[in-house]
Amino acid sequence: MWWVIMVVVLAGAAISVQAPINAALSRELGATVPAAAVSFGVGFLVLVAVAAVQGQGAAFLRLSQVPAWTLVGGVLGAWYVFASVWSVASLGVVTLVAALILGQMAAAMIIDATGALGVAVHQVTPTRLAAAGLVAAGLLLSRF
Repeated sequence: MWWVIMVVVLAGAAISVQAPINAALSRELGATVPAAAVSFGVGFLVLVAVAAVQGQGAAFLRLSQVPAWTLVGGVLGAWYVFASVWSVASLGVVTLVAALILGQMAAAMIIDATGALGVAVHQVTPTRLAAAGLVAAGLLLSRF
């Protein structure tokens, strides 16, 4: 279980590195949306290659059969990348990541509490609310 957490921690670290890299790409291109599109395009190519190497390329052929709402994840990912590229210069990486985590935790608690999107229901406990509150406090402190 701990190795899974470490993989996710490293993914979180990648998010902190990704935002300023994408912002630099935006500066070089002179435009935010094309920089986000290039970032997504490179990621798309890497994932297609990994799927092919793993023998999972045929899964793409079933794309026309999936419910349309399941494609919204791509829209949300695009929003995340755009918002990060657009805001990192003014917020700084620490404040950007704190705001992202606060938004993730708030949405996660709602999803857990309601079982939305097919996940198992998990109770919103005072401890979970305190965790989100501490992230909110960290967000505020990151601006002082």
